[in-house]
Amino acid sequence: MKQKIYQIDAFASQLFSGNPAAVCPLDQWLSDEVMLKIAAENNLAETAFYVKNEDSYQIRWFTPKVEVDLCGHATLATAFVLFNYENHQENIIHFYSHQSGELTASKQGNFLTLDFPADHLMPIELTSEIFDCFDQKPKLAFKGKTDFMVIFENEKQIQNLKPSFDKIAQLEARGIIVTAKGDNTDFVSRFFAPQTGVTEDPVTGSAHTTLTPYWAKQLNKLELTATQLSERKGFLKCSLSGDRVQISGQAKLYLIGEINTE
Repeated sequence: MKQKIYQIDAFASQLFSGNPAAVCPLDQWLSDEVMLKIAAENNLAETAFYVKNEDSYQIRWFTPKVEVDLCGHATLATAFVLFNYENHQENIIHFYSHQSGELTASKQGNFLTLDFPADHLMPIELTSEIFDCFDQKPKLAFKGKTDFMVIFENEKQIQNLKPSFDKIAQLEARGIIVTAKGDNTDFVSRFFAPQTGVTEDPVTGSAHTTLTPYWAKQLNKLELTATQLSERKGFLKCSLSGDRVQISGQAKLYLIGEINTE
């Protein structure tokens, strides 16, 4: 069986930056086993699969190891594919995830904006399990729906942080977000998730559903700019609107291809 596949650099203003994601348009769902094998073969942080359902699109996301509840950069990549290569005619796309509910993506010029539910944070104790994850000590810790988030003093700490992936993999979470106030943008972050097969994610849209409510409160502003300080780097615009977060970025096409699934 032949399957169309796209690879898109998401949250990128130029190729070879941002976060690469694969996107597979489907007429009907493949088995979970096959979708996981495709994601593992792609060996990218995420592969998105979607099926058109009347006026909306059902969407699912897989790392090389597991299906995840929500993925921002692969949703942005999917929206880019639909707007530019799969004949979606409107300026808004309605997605539905059985894990995360209703999601939308809209287009304004070269920017795509995701509308996601905001995460709800609970402050937690800074335990030895969290301290042991890094070579520097954070000052605060929180737990969201799927991730831990720890706060550091400044951008330099985030840039130079050395994670212990073995220790992070033992945390009972999808991964851990590290963040601090930015020097040139409102805040910076990095994201580590070795337990899902992603040691360090280049740009993590879903993490910004956690980051945005926190920094909106800390900085007393609803419109924020963000940089994810991975090697590839990613640049995002974020806004908080009630219990929703809007995350904006650009994307670039890397490839259009065809894979064999049997």
